[in-house]
Amino acid sequence: MAVKVTIVNNGPIRLEGEFLIQDALGNSYGLAGRTAISLCRCGYSERKPFCDGAHKRQGFQSECVACELEPPRPKVAS
Repeated sequence: MAVKVTIVNNGPIRLEGEFLIQDALGNSYGLAGRTAISLCRCGYSERKPFCDGAHKRQGFQSECVACELEPPRPKVAS
């Protein structure tokens, strides 16, 4: 099953499904069996990378509308 990622207007990034979240060193966050989680998008959360609702207190505003990306550029062999 594919992971569903939803960009919440004026809020977090919501992940639903089976996923693994790792830090920059490759260590996994303990998600306690959760299959849905919200990631901070505003930068104000005290529990980064997870959302703690700070976007509401700070008045964070950002609305994203789906669009099409250009195809990836071919990788150049070195």
